[in-house]
Amino acid sequence: MGAHSKGAAVVVTTRGRGGRDHYFDTLRALALVRVVAYHAFCWPWAGLVFPSMGVMFALGGTLMAKSLERPAPAVIRGRLRRLLPPFWCWGVVVVVAMLLRGWMPGWQIVFWVVPLGDPPGSAWGEQAWEILWYLRTYLWLVLLSPLLLRVFRLAPVPVLLLSLAPIVVLQFVRQPPGNRLGTGLVDLATYLFCWVLGFAHRDGVLGRSKPAAVVALSFAALSYGGWYAFAHRAEYGTYDLDDIPLAQAFWSAGFVTLLMYAKTRFGTDSAELSRLARLSLLWRLRRPRWPRWPSRLVGVLNARAVTVYLWHEIALVAAVPLIDRFWEVPAFEAYLPLDSQWFLLGVVWALIAVFVLLFGWVEDVAARKRPRLLP
Repeated sequence: MGAHSKGAAVVVTTRGRGGRDHYFDTLRALALVRVVAYHAFCWPWAGLVFPSMGVMFALGGTLMAKSLERPAPAVIRGRLRRLLPPFWCWGVVVVVAMLLRGWMPGWQIVFWVVPLGDPPGSAWGEQAWEILWYLRTYLWLVLLSPLLLRVFRLAPVPVLLLSLAPIVVLQFVRQPPGNRLGTGLVDLATYLFCWVLGFAHRDGVLGRSKPAAVVALSFAALSYGGWYAFAHRAEYGTYDLDDIPLAQAFWSAGFVTLLMYAKTRFGTDSAELSRLARLSLLWRLRRPRWPRWPSRLVGVLNARAVTVYLWHEIALVAAVPLIDRFWEVPAFEAYLPLDSQWFLLGVVWALIAVFVLLFGWVEDVAARKRPRLLP
């Protein structure tokens, strides 16, 4: 799993305009920003500060539980319809580029149509296609969700706790095969708890749980995940959670449970806070002008989440030769911090913005909406 270089929402009490939940939209936006920053800086501690992929899978599980109030086949078709066209658009660019560089695919090229397995690729294009583990894991969890949700509702708390068992088994009892199947099983086991946690939030299981039990179990999971990562630094060569599946599973479980429980317990929602501000005496007397761009940015990142995730590695690859050209311009060399990683990150986000403008509309088409440059 170290080769993955991993960094992708629910039902709740308060919602913003248009049915959007601002709290979960903000978490998803933060997860995307953290993934891009992690791949730019390679911070080993980034996953400890904010386990982005655990958050993304928990939000996906909640949305899936909500959607399964409708017939399962229609829900699965809808998920595939929304995900695959942006993937195909991106995949055409990556596959053609690898073919032009002499890559010869085998039968596994079918996974470039539906990534239920790891799509093959050349070593030259690895930085672009290695992120597809997330799409593969997401699709399998979507396909398994009708069965998972039915089992979960038979015994919610035991099933939630037991969803950590597969990663424990794969770590200590039976090692997975060292091939594509084994990699897929490990990724699925690593984030199974977060996905099922989304079910628990949607069905109100978290809301009915005792605060002391939730907090105690969350901190126990955090403690074990953190301890395992640091205790096995010599074995893995790092404490980066993305390279240590067991630590990732437990740290994400504890961290994301606290985030989801905060939403359930306190009704955390930026839209609600905004409404309270408008009703306050201070608002009536002073009428402060709150900036709207953070909310706007969160909205754009959520509406273009698949595009941002898929294209950000290509943006990272393209940013390096682009900055190399900047060195040839004396004014740029004199006044721009061209050797700074932060400058690289800024260029990456500028390129991501270009990709969003060029290809983001595919997400609108996939969702059967009118195509727009920016949502």
